[in-house]
Amino acid sequence: MSALPIDLGTLRELEATAGADFVRELVATFLAEAPQMLDGLREALAGSDAERFRRTAHSLKSNANTFGATALAVMAKQLELGGLDSGRGAALDALAGEYARVAKALSESHRA
Repeated sequence: MSALPIDLGTLRELEATAGADFVRELVATFLAEAPQMLDGLREALAGSDAERFRRTAHSLKSNANTFGATALAVMAKQLELGGLDSGRGAALDALAGEYARVAKALSESHRA
């Protein structure tokens, strides 16, 4: 992917509305919780727990949208709506790769 992993305009608008300190806390929380969500998606897939899979993908999608991580949000939405269909392992790998890009961009823009 060549596009930026986060929309800096969305992030700056959030900072203007909520305050830079609060956004820094949100970023830290997201960076701590998103890897757990990714693990949760894999666990739900392995356990054929469609409801947990859907809820976790939905949460990740919503959190990604907060920071303007549009590609990550779209990928999570596809997982949310697609459920436990075949090919989810590859989709989760792609999601994890995009999360890594988002995490790096957020970390660089919000050094705590």
